[in-house]
Amino acid sequence: MLRPVLGDFSSIVCFKAAITGMEEALGEKATAIALTAAGRYRGKSLAQELNLANSSMSIEELADKLDHVFGKDGTCLCIVEKIIREDDEVIKVYTSETLCSADEPQGSKRKCTYTLGAIWGVLEVTFHQRLQGKHTESVLRGGEYDVFEFTKMS
Repeated sequence: MLRPVLGDFSSIVCFKAAITGMEEALGEKATAIALTAAGRYRGKSLAQELNLANSSMSIEELADKLDHVFGKDGTCLCIVEKIIREDDEVIKVYTSETLCSADEPQGSKRKCTYTLGAIWGVLEVTFHQRLQGKHTESVLRGGEYDVFEFTKMS
């Protein structure tokens, strides 16, 4: 445990206030870049801690592992509902209750930058591939899930 009294976790309210403050100081684009990079760093570190590098686990096993680590039994970043590998080039990760979408109004243009980055980092280490990630569907804009799509880079 990192803190003996308060524990290892802080509130969504505080994290979202940090995001808003960064956007005010740096602008939306610079903040999105910084948060995505921070998430990727976290994801890569986590994948190393979990010995996922070049793992032979199935995509379903990876989804379960990420849900355990990022979900209610882990850091509560999001629920990883499923991962689908469409072909050798595209991986889609379906999430819900993401940190970034919490308490956002319907129609908000907010993107899940940190969450996208964290999953991105894990996938790059796990599959030992350079990927390009983007947030393609949002619960804030009518989607059933927040969907992150990762495309293999040459």
